[in-house]
Amino acid sequence: MRRLLLALPFALLPLATGAAEHGHAHAEHEHAQDEHGSLNAHEHGAAQLNIVLDGKALELQLESPAMNLVGFEHAANSAADKAKVAAVRNHLQQPLTLFSLSAGECSVSQQTLESPLFAESEQGHDHDHDHDHDHEKNHDSEHSDIQAHYTFNCQKPDDLQQLDLRELFKRFPATAKIQVQLIGPNGQQGLELTAAQPTLRF
Repeated sequence: MRRLLLALPFALLPLATGAAEHGHAHAEHEHAQDEHGSLNAHEHGAAQLNIVLDGKALELQLESPAMNLVGFEHAANSAADKAKVAAVRNHLQQPLTLFSLSAGECSVSQQTLESPLFAESEQGHDHDHDHDHDHEKNHDSEHSDIQAHYTFNCQKPDDLQQLDLRELFKRFPATAKIQVQLIGPNGQQGLELTAAQPTLRF
């Protein structure tokens, strides 16, 4: 199922060709930024969501600056910061709630959360040497992202008419907009969701 999302950028390539022809030098600059893992220049308040619905398999991949979800991007050193990271992680481990998958009889078959902030919280007290290294790396990059990847098995995919991100915007109010790329039964589409317009149709 992971190969579906890997194919997503290629499937959406025609949407980007016009922009690429705008200026080769500009495209090269953007490519260089992409190689360094930036999320559209790491825009605070903005996130990306890739969605693939293929038969009974639904795959979601959310990528967001940590600032949108946690409220900071530095290493979680204080007890308050660690509590925030733990709370965000707990929210992200409830995808059926965040994405309001109330139809389609969908169940989570796999989920993965990735972020330097999560890695640091997992290290606990065993971090004398590694913490210094990670802390240094964190300062070098300046930015921290959070990635959440979910795979669902939907027994009745035809009943899955829409995705509602109302709860996600509610729990993470610093997220002002989510750029969505969707591949589903009706083809591919790109759209922007906000707290005022939090739903998309498959």
